[in-house]
Amino acid sequence: MNEEIYKAFEEWLNNIMKNDMPDNVQAYNFNIYDETDESGKDLKTYGIQLIASDKFDEEDGGEWACSEIYSSEEDIFCIDHSDEENADSKRGLEFISSLIEKYLDNGLYKDKFKSVKAVGAGFIDGDIEIIKCTK
Repeated sequence: MNEEIYKAFEEWLNNIMKNDMPDNVQAYNFNIYDETDESGKDLKTYGIQLIASDKFDEEDGGEWACSEIYSSEEDIFCIDHSDEENADSKRGLEFISSLIEKYLDNGLYKDKFKSVKAVGAGFIDGDIEIIKCTK
């Protein structure tokens, strides 16, 4: 893992999580976007947005993430992947999931994530990978 990217991700997430979250958060999801310019040209950058949901059902195909009660909105963490020869959404999700997993183990606000039913991540036009789930 690139430690420089993790440190920047950790700082971004700490700045978000230091704020009060709604009391009824059931799950968090990291929405991942392929960033584009105004003309739709791929910028070779992943954008990550954090949302909180007041619902979680592992069997609903990720619909729970649409019940958004908090969003980092335009406070997006960006990862440039223009230097990756074989960059694709699968590799991108794996890398971003590893950043999240490290934060869940070591991050300043890891307990906020551990207090909810689930933490997921996924591209907005794809499936959500559940990174942490308590039954």
